[in-house]
Amino acid sequence: MSNSVLKKKENYTPTTNACKLCTPLGASLVFKGISNAVPLLHGSQGCSTYIRRYVISHFKEPVDIASTNFSEETAIFGGGVNLNLALDNLRKQYNPEMIGIATTCLSETIGDDVAMFLKSYREQRIDQRLPEIIHVSTPSYRGTHMDGFHGAVQAVVEGLSNKDFDARSGHQLNIFPSMVSPADIRHLKDILKAFGISYAMLPDYSDRLDGALWSEYQTIQKGGTDISEIKNMKKARASVEFGKILEGGRSSGGKYLKDTFGVPCYSLGLPIGVRETDAFFKVLENLTGISTPDRFVSQRERLIDSFVDGHKYVSGIRAVVYGEEDLVVGMVSLLREIGIIPVLCASGGKSGLMEKTIETIVPEYQPLGISIRENVDFMDIEKQAADFSPDIFIGNSKGYTLSRRIGKPLVRIGFPVHDRIGGSRIRHLGYEGAQELFDRIVNTLIEKGQEKSEIGYTYI
Repeated sequence: MSNSVLKKKENYTPTTNACKLCTPLGASLVFKGISNAVPLLHGSQGCSTYIRRYVISHFKEPVDIASTNFSEETAIFGGGVNLNLALDNLRKQYNPEMIGIATTCLSETIGDDVAMFLKSYREQRIDQRLPEIIHVSTPSYRGTHMDGFHGAVQAVVEGLSNKDFDARSGHQLNIFPSMVSPADIRHLKDILKAFGISYAMLPDYSDRLDGALWSEYQTIQKGGTDISEIKNMKKARASVEFGKILEGGRSSGGKYLKDTFGVPCYSLGLPIGVRETDAFFKVLENLTGISTPDRFVSQRERLIDSFVDGHKYVSGIRAVVYGEEDLVVGMVSLLREIGIIPVLCASGGKSGLMEKTIETIVPEYQPLGISIRENVDFMDIEKQAADFSPDIFIGNSKGYTLSRRIGKPLVRIGFPVHDRIGGSRIRHLGYEGAQELFDRIVNTLIEKGQEKSEIGYTYI
């Protein structure tokens, strides 16, 4: 063989306990947040089973995620037949108003042309009443669960905003909350109601993934954003979408509505902590001409008072923060408000924007010794965390084993929370969300101090 043919291969570093989740998982959550919608993964059965089990473990709710069930034969000859059969079965068994299709690594790798399959499917059933069918490309080798989440939001907005809208059911504001907890979504809805704002929120899984006890099985849980509301998004007065990384990076549902229909889009950071929540309320004041209701002013005042009360416990504390990029950015803003130094800010995302974004929040991050790492796994985080001597870890349950090995406590936020109950009820947003986070962080530090004490103490 000629030497010119030989090429030196770059060293390959395997991922050990990824600090991210698979792309179709994020898309599935979006589809679960739409009324009478069913997620369908175009790929192998294992993908659907894994995601369903993962989501159930966090939300403690039954979750159906359909699959086109690839086999060896399908992987060779393509999945068009399987997709048609899956769509027919879903229509028969669930009678959904929408089917959201997310493609997995396998279907993407073999190059299935889903758009062509769907065009043929519709043409063959032109005399039948079909549900809305939305497709989003979500290969996990090309992104994270957040890419799948935001991609699905944009695909739904694009797919439905060009449909006929109902002029009788217009609304004032589009809200794109990002991947937050059901408790956060309910809190956002409470804030908007207090301002008297009519809105469409996409997605809204606050009921479908955190609902009441059933008296009988529901094939599709109640709740979610109504499809007519999504179709009407192009007529809204404005859009608000959360995520500073989203703002500076990829396209989005809010940006699409702005570019296509001229709907103004306010891109904000996740309203975690005082500063970012202030920015959100300021936008609501500008849009409505109404001052922030007194109860939220009181929440802010109590929050700041608690910062003073607990300052001696958190000042100078060193934290490792990890998770989705926008969640990490939001937590960094809160931690600096209360005096904690986030010595390591880590994410499995790789937007290339996290360091620059955090610099806008903490201009002095380099003198403070803050390290910002993207595209890392938990082995990377553990190696670097050991050098920083952190007092506390803040992130999801996937980091528990490393916090245990290093011997420092973990405050659980975000997704997934598999080793505690109540993951769906963790609030991060607004003044009350910041209050709950602050109390949990302070009490975790106090509890660790009590455990380390030889005699313990009953008074602080």
